[in-house]
Amino acid sequence: MDETGDKAARSSAFGWGIIGSGEIAQRFAADLAFVPQAFIAANYSRSLANAEQFRDAFGSKRAFGDLDSLLADPAVDAVYIATPNSIHLAQALKAVRSGKAILTEKPIAPSHTEASVIQREAARIKVFAMEAMETRFLPAVVAAKAKINAGEIGTIRRITAELAHAEDYTPENRLFNRSLGGGATLDLGIHGVSLAMHFLGQPQKVSGLWHAAPNGVDMSSEIALHYDGADAILSCGFDRDGANHCVIEGTQGTLRLDAPFDKAQRLTMYRPFLVATPFGPLKRSGGLLGRLLDRLPVPGRRSEDYPFEGNGRQFEAMAVMDAMRKGETSARTMPLSDSIHVLRAINIVLAQPATPRVIKL
Repeated sequence: MDETGDKAARSSAFGWGIIGSGEIAQRFAADLAFVPQAFIAANYSRSLANAEQFRDAFGSKRAFGDLDSLLADPAVDAVYIATPNSIHLAQALKAVRSGKAILTEKPIAPSHTEASVIQREAARIKVFAMEAMETRFLPAVVAAKAKINAGEIGTIRRITAELAHAEDYTPENRLFNRSLGGGATLDLGIHGVSLAMHFLGQPQKVSGLWHAAPNGVDMSSEIALHYDGADAILSCGFDRDGANHCVIEGTQGTLRLDAPFDKAQRLTMYRPFLVATPFGPLKRSGGLLGRLLDRLPVPGRRSEDYPFEGNGRQFEAMAVMDAMRKGETSARTMPLSDSIHVLRAINIVLAQPATPRVIKL
């Protein structure tokens, strides 16, 4: 490579700073290997030993046990925040006020009012800020959105989504720990709510209910978004293993983001006459029989595969980099206003008293 080419390559490289060293941070770091011109400029953990272990595992240039030092690093173009939900707000504001762009793991803050603070500060300082809702950027979801916008399924009348994974109740686990921002809705349910609003926009009304774990955090929830002529029925939980697909029913056809929809790699289209049949989109797709029915050639049903390597977080990283290179402070696919609307809907439901479970004898 000549000197001019070498300079161009260096100038187009994009340095990420990763805040946190847990499982989610590790997934993001691994996925950056699939992002052209991206590298890990620095990483931070409260424990320097953990930060150094992360650096060695993922090829970070520098490891810090002090957050201010990472934020002062000129090689960091944007930070990815992958710490417990309860400290997202403080770390996001600290990064924004230091002039660093942020991609904050969902939820960007525990509540819509706190997310609004991040939005105001990012706008004041004119720095890029986005919630890391990787589902919206998956190729299968991008394809579904394009088909909806093109009118291929007509007008949306109903969206049904479930995301549920059985988890043993352990109060110390971050999923159930209130002090860490635990609960099924902010961990799982937020995917369905965000995706429904991605397809339908802000609802006219929100309703729902939730069930409590023994320590009072939400073990499961059901959220309904109501629109003129359409509804989105969304459920989540740590109390079961769910169907985990997302079904978008229109007047002229139906789309299904196959399970698990938050990591969707397959999109199936159905003509209206198939919806209520054993080959339709609402059946549970798990098990040998379900997989067999999904693979059989059926008139009126067509599937498209959108495979990807890694965990799927590379697509949101590329969106951030693309927007920043264009001088934008927000991503069109995931603006902060959407994050605020999603959190407001969740907060409306979780602000209600928990609904007691009915135990059948």
